[in-house]
Amino acid sequence: MKLYDFLPSGNGYKVRLLLSWLDQAYEYQEVDIHAGDSHSPEFLTLNPAGQIPLLVLDDGRTLAESNAILFYLALGSDYLPSDAFAMADILRWMFFEQYKHEPNIAGARFIERFAPKRKKELPGLRKKGVTALDIMEAHLGAHDYFVGDSLTIADISLYAYTHMAGEGGYDLKPYKAIKKWMKRVRDHPGYVKITKKP
Repeated sequence: MKLYDFLPSGNGYKVRLLLSWLDQAYEYQEVDIHAGDSHSPEFLTLNPAGQIPLLVLDDGRTLAESNAILFYLALGSDYLPSDAFAMADILRWMFFEQYKHEPNIAGARFIERFAPKRKKELPGLRKKGVTALDIMEAHLGAHDYFVGDSLTIADISLYAYTHMAGEGGYDLKPYKAIKKWMKRVRDHPGYVKITKKP
């Protein structure tokens, strides 16, 4: 199994974190998205969308989209319960992450780190990002995790960019429940930092 990834990417980090928790061996291939590596002819034959992360299975099949990869890898593990409602609820939070959370939290981080000419977009992104954080805070004020009584891929999906939100100009100090939840994620055996290269 081979993972094509870009180390600073929160979407790639989701996959690396789950692989670490599963103690799953894999080959890591760095793809410098800023140098255009994800749009090379070679990479586009693997993923025509030109995005990372990309998982290549031992039989040659490829799987793109971070949350789809999480779902595939977590099947049969404790990180994806087999109960139909719990599974659907996990997917609900993962769809929330991609639609309400990631575009705004990760988008602001990307502009701050890599695209300063787009800073005029930041107020709008941050307003929507705060709305997403408020929804998470309200949920975590009554629950230790997003679904059930233990960590699932819903938590991994939302943790990746939330824990880096400060790089996008978000202040997490008022979010007490989110901060406690992030500590629970960090304390889980097998936790790795986003900066740790496999």
